[in-house]
Amino acid sequence: MHYTSLGRTGVPVSVLCLGCMNFGGDTPEAESMDIIDAAIGGGINFLDTANVYSRGESERVVGKALQRNGKRAQIVLATKVHGRMDDDDVLAAGNSRRHIIEQCDASLKRLQTDYIDLYQIHRPRTDTPIDETLRALDDLIRAGKVRYIGCSTFPAWRVMESLWASRELGLNRFVTEQPPYHLLDRSIERDLIPMAQTYGMAILPWSPLARGFLTGKYKRGEAIPGDTRLEADAEGPFRKRTLQHFSDRAHDLIDVIEALADEKGCTPAQISIAWLIRQPGVTSAIVGPRKMAHLEDNLGAVDVEITDDDRARLDEVAEPELAIVPYYHGSMINFNPSEYGWV
Repeated sequence: MHYTSLGRTGVPVSVLCLGCMNFGGDTPEAESMDIIDAAIGGGINFLDTANVYSRGESERVVGKALQRNGKRAQIVLATKVHGRMDDDDVLAAGNSRRHIIEQCDASLKRLQTDYIDLYQIHRPRTDTPIDETLRALDDLIRAGKVRYIGCSTFPAWRVMESLWASRELGLNRFVTEQPPYHLLDRSIERDLIPMAQTYGMAILPWSPLARGFLTGKYKRGEAIPGDTRLEADAEGPFRKRTLQHFSDRAHDLIDVIEALADEKGCTPAQISIAWLIRQPGVTSAIVGPRKMAHLEDNLGAVDVEITDDDRARLDEVAEPELAIVPYYHGSMINFNPSEYGWV
């Protein structure tokens, strides 16, 4: 495993972060805990979850696993707040002080810990001024409940607004941003990554395998396999974006990834992750295994070399700063988490 600084904090984190969205949901508790143990054994010291994942079950399983293995002190533990936690309670969502303070205490209890290393705002909201959110987060840091704060899927202008507000008001600032980023969508290279590099922010990409498409398991001209993320998405609110995965351009990219994998004796998923963790500005890629085999494959990506020639071949079919399938945009706000499979 390799390690890098979490932005300007100086805290060393593994270049792979274990995303825990599936734990306590698609992945049963016992298997989830075994995956966490195996990830830590493989050198991962960075875990990411959220309160909204299975409405607290992911956090509960992560907390139970860290109590069982006794590794809490060696882990950089991240969670998030924003999504709706109760369908019948209008107050149970958002980026308000009330919701953030309440949910931080609930997350601490489920995670069985006295502090959260990285507390992130899961999505921006138009109805809550950023200073309202930042003041609540700053109070949590001063109370010792949170060490660092970050955001997820914020457009670059919203990140800059937050940095400006923190400076003007003397508040602790976001040190990380968690955007979608992979070979199908490289649009954050235009402004978000240069901004993050300039201001010392860590970039923590989610969905490094584009919901499984970059594993190569979806074949040109074939029906979408059942029991897969994209099969479910094709019937939901992401239908339009999901069908864009199956264009000739996207499959041309898969052809190059598979050719590189054959040449290097690894898997297409390992090529995709290896490319990502070596991209300028990237701190740690959030992998989200559902099964132990997925984790084992993900860990192998760390040792896959990506040469300048490999990058040039990928650039030909996945042009820098552009998207074959758009994931990164600023409209994912005020959302219903059930639409995203988070409950």
